[in-house]
Amino acid sequence: MLSFTSIGLAAALALAPEPCPLVDATCIPPSMAREFRGVWVAAVDNIDWPSKPGLPVAVAKRELLTILDRAKASGLNAVILQVRPSGDALYASTLEPWSEYLTGRQGRAPSPLWDPLTFAVEEAHKRGLELHAWFNPYRARHPSAETPQSARHLSQKKPALVKRYGTHLWMDPGEDAVREQTLRVILDVVKRYDIDGVHIDDYFYPYKERDRRGKTIEFPDSASYARYRYAGGVLSRDDWRRQNVDVLVQALYHGIHEVKPWVKFGVSPFGIWRPGYPSVVTGFDAYTELYADARRWLNEGWVDYFAPQLYWSVSSTGQPYPTLLRWWAEQNQFGRHIWPGNYTSRIGDSSRTAWRTSEIIAQIDATRAEAGATGNIHFSAKVFLQDRDSVATRVGRSAYAAPALVPASPWMDVPSHDTPKVEVRKGVRGAWIARLSPGSGVLPQWWLVQVRADSGVWTSRIVRGTTREIQIAASADRVAVRAVDRAAIEGPLTAIKLR
Repeated sequence: MLSFTSIGLAAALALAPEPCPLVDATCIPPSMAREFRGVWVAAVDNIDWPSKPGLPVAVAKRELLTILDRAKASGLNAVILQVRPSGDALYASTLEPWSEYLTGRQGRAPSPLWDPLTFAVEEAHKRGLELHAWFNPYRARHPSAETPQSARHLSQKKPALVKRYGTHLWMDPGEDAVREQTLRVILDVVKRYDIDGVHIDDYFYPYKERDRRGKTIEFPDSASYARYRYAGGVLSRDDWRRQNVDVLVQALYHGIHEVKPWVKFGVSPFGIWRPGYPSVVTGFDAYTELYADARRWLNEGWVDYFAPQLYWSVSSTGQPYPTLLRWWAEQNQFGRHIWPGNYTSRIGDSSRTAWRTSEIIAQIDATRAEAGATGNIHFSAKVFLQDRDSVATRVGRSAYAAPALVPASPWMDVPSHDTPKVEVRKGVRGAWIARLSPGSGVLPQWWLVQVRADSGVWTSRIVRGTTREIQIAASADRVAVRAVDRAAIEGPLTAIKLR
């Protein structure tokens, strides 16, 4: 591996890297931290990205790269990118029209043509970040929309499936064709893109709206419910609505894994299942208002990760963050991931009760103190970009200072990896060059590369599995490499003694 032209043979042999026996304690790196550190990137109403509709392609790309770079610099390891805000697409789709939040007019393709989801996946993986595609399953039009609906939108192709509800258009969850459309759209993305996860949020049946007199507007699903009863259905209207959502969640979980067993399915429901669960909790009842029986989805194992939106402070009286988190963890009969959502955008907002960064750090600490939870997801990217109250800087230097792999999902049926092959040679300026090859011939999702300096201190980095060579500082004396599979499970270790 070494050039002998400038040094003697004996000296070269003394310097030559060699396998490091694992009985040698100096060859064993510390265990890698495991924690999900995600951030939501919302496209609806141009909350996070793109910053406004119709941006030039180069600007939209630059904005997205800035978000990914800030996520990486802040110690995050996953980005949850909204790609279907309201029956539209921020990616190339034959099933639904381009989103106006991207191009400025629904149905108009970007010019020059590009695919933001392909770009996002590639750039996220370059940075060691997971990329999850975030879909809204039922919303058909948001009040912030300004351009006409495209002829390719479901509201125009099949108007009977879409209902006007207050200021929104909403796909009727009671229609089988709506569920089929959502499944078709999501599974199309799973098939065509190298995403790490599929994500849906808390919008099932819509949050209640009121008319001008302040009276609650009833969701207009009388026709679909009447057909259900005429066909012999016996459930009450409320139970039927919950069943409609249950069927979609279950179908998504199984459908995604039939296409790609390694793609995680995650749901982020409202943080309270029902008031009184646990006993100290008061507030909004998502079970009766949104017809979301989120506890059942967790109890049935229909998710790979569950991210209840715990958008309250650690010290909240009616919705205490640690108490709600513990309750959700106790419902987790299948041992799925619990990664609560945090209202990080409340830091430095315009309200009289804006939070400081210390509140979010306290919530991260509370999550780590709960044995049943292994990460957090932050809403949303804008607060990190603006670095309000130095949140991006502070979490990057404290709570998220050390890198972390996402927690493993051992229930996923994915191929494992053998011991990797690592060849090391001298590079320019004294640095080492390590060549990485999979032991089984199948590229891993990630390489976990850990390097020991001559001071005895180990550092770790997560490198995408397509990487073939990495540079290691000249001062290093040990390098240890593991392949990490699509379920985030580490394979056997290869260790090399450099000096």
